[in-house]
Amino acid sequence: MDFDSHASEIVTATTYVVNLLTPGWTSGRPYQPPTGRDLVDAVVRALPKTSLAPPSADQLAEFAGYVAEMRRVFELVDGGAGDLDAACAVTNGLLRGTGAIPVLARHDDDPWHLHFHPIDAGWARAWAGPMATSLAMLLGSSSYERLGVCSAPSCDAVYVDTSRNGARRFCDTACQNRVKAAAFRERQRS
Repeated sequence: MDFDSHASEIVTATTYVVNLLTPGWTSGRPYQPPTGRDLVDAVVRALPKTSLAPPSADQLAEFAGYVAEMRRVFELVDGGAGDLDAACAVTNGLLRGTGAIPVLARHDDDPWHLHFHPIDAGWARAWAGPMATSLAMLLGSSSYERLGVCSAPSCDAVYVDTSRNGARRFCDTACQNRVKAAAFRERQRS
């Protein structure tokens, strides 16, 4: 499933930074976000190409606060089985907090295009605003059921299900294979 090229790119980046910046479990192992220069480099790589300068430590800390709230949205919805009303309330808070408003902008010899943050927004709001907007666009459609948290044991990575049938349950094939292998071994023991 593809939303539109820009929205899909932002939703993908949102998912990536939520998994990158929030501690927890990934593929059966404890996960801690990178720190220092490694964190800056990882965040910059995760985001679509931009003319914005790399973030400072303070900007990353502000952004991490927004990202923690974005994780809550995934957790609250989790494949449509969760609390859509609460997820929408969190997202509305993100939209207010980031000052996410549609505005047409032109820079770097690019054609006019839509941004979802005030033109003078700092780095954290310039990224968190469009990410909150992308989540709002999903929550305001039947696609909200495609936000999920990996159902594999010892993994809490988030994902957006872009499959045709919308039946995804795992963050990646490694977790899916891990669960299938464990089920196979259990059946062999029985």
